[in-house]
Amino acid sequence: MMRRLQVLLDEEELAEIQRLAKRRHQTTAAWVREALRGARDTANRPDAMRKLRAISDAARHSYPTADIDQMLAEIERGRGQPDVP
Repeated sequence: MMRRLQVLLDEEELAEIQRLAKRRHQTTAAWVREALRGARDTANRPDAMRKLRAISDAARHSYPTADIDQMLAEIERGRGQPDVP
């Protein structure tokens, strides 16, 4: 079901939105709906700076590394499984 949303804009801002819509061969309403969907999608994405901080924080730590076969064998030993040849 579609519902109506009324938004008050000053004349200059409305004229700019109408120009943008016309340039894309869209109605003003279609342009506004698309812009609102884009803003909603952006708002729902995790913050990029938060992700970069998490990566930076993780990079400050020292984690154990080894040959992949050795690591897999250790994992299996930890599960009570015999070593993988």
